[in-house]
Amino acid sequence: MPKIIFEGTVFSGSGEGKKFIDLPWVKRQIQEKANFIPYPGTLNIRLRKENIKRKKTLEAAKHTEVCPEEGYCTGLLIKAQIDSTGCAVILPQTPDYPSDVLEVIASCYLRGNLSLHDGSVVKVTVNV
Repeated sequence: MPKIIFEGTVFSGSGEGKKFIDLPWVKRQIQEKANFIPYPGTLNIRLRKENIKRKKTLEAAKHTEVCPEEGYCTGLLIKAQIDSTGCAVILPQTPDYPSDVLEVIASCYLRGNLSLHDGSVVKVTVNV
């Protein structure tokens, strides 16, 4: 299976990812489509410049959609991994979303399980 590796730096977000992942309809769809119950939150990664262009190719990659309820945007869900930990990248389909940010979800608290903190460099392998 073809893969794309993204590298970037972990940073703290605004908490919007946690609110979104915590919504019952989002949790249900992620469980059905990614086969795991998501930890309530996302790992935010600021991509290195050379990785930003590659992010655009993810929209054409094999993905599933988290279909929104009224007032929310669609999210593309793509299976991935960090080290040996299975996870998924979620791409909010909103025009003002920063091109240099990658949000990752998993069944576990990634920061704790992988000993990550703000400033940690991380590689995400995405299955395309």
